[in-house]
Amino acid sequence: MASGEDDRRSEGLGPDISEAGFRQLAEFRHRIRQFLHFSEEAARSKGIEPQQHQLLLAIKGLSEGTRPTVTALSQQLCLRHHSTVELVDRLVDQGALRRRHGDQDHREVLVELTPQGEALLHRLSILHWEELRVSGPALSESLGAIVRHSPDDRRRPE
Repeated sequence: MASGEDDRRSEGLGPDISEAGFRQLAEFRHRIRQFLHFSEEAARSKGIEPQQHQLLLAIKGLSEGTRPTVTALSQQLCLRHHSTVELVDRLVDQGALRRRHGDQDHREVLVELTPQGEALLHRLSILHWEELRVSGPALSESLGAIVRHSPDDRRRPE
């Protein structure tokens, strides 16, 4: 191991990344960003903000046994509690969500999709499935290229 590599590893910088490795990371990031751009535009085309779409999907997609509380949704979305409350408030105002108290603990507030919210999420989900059928293979391939090769793999032709 060269002294420069040893210095980087001792400083916690990890292995060198080849030029091809940087290109693979850039391509993967580009593919993710393309899909996210599509998703953001699809949400806006249906009259909601992207984070509102993410909230609808998070509620519908919670794992079995997870109660749709603001705390659980905040964790799912990686948002602060007050930010999630704000998103919920807006979607309640738009008729896509409703709040209800828990059956056993009336202090608990649960967030649910309304029929309008279900229909909106369904329309957006169809659009996303269709887009992933088209763009998914390239996204998957770009991730696979990274997973198959170590960061300092110099055996690949550039």
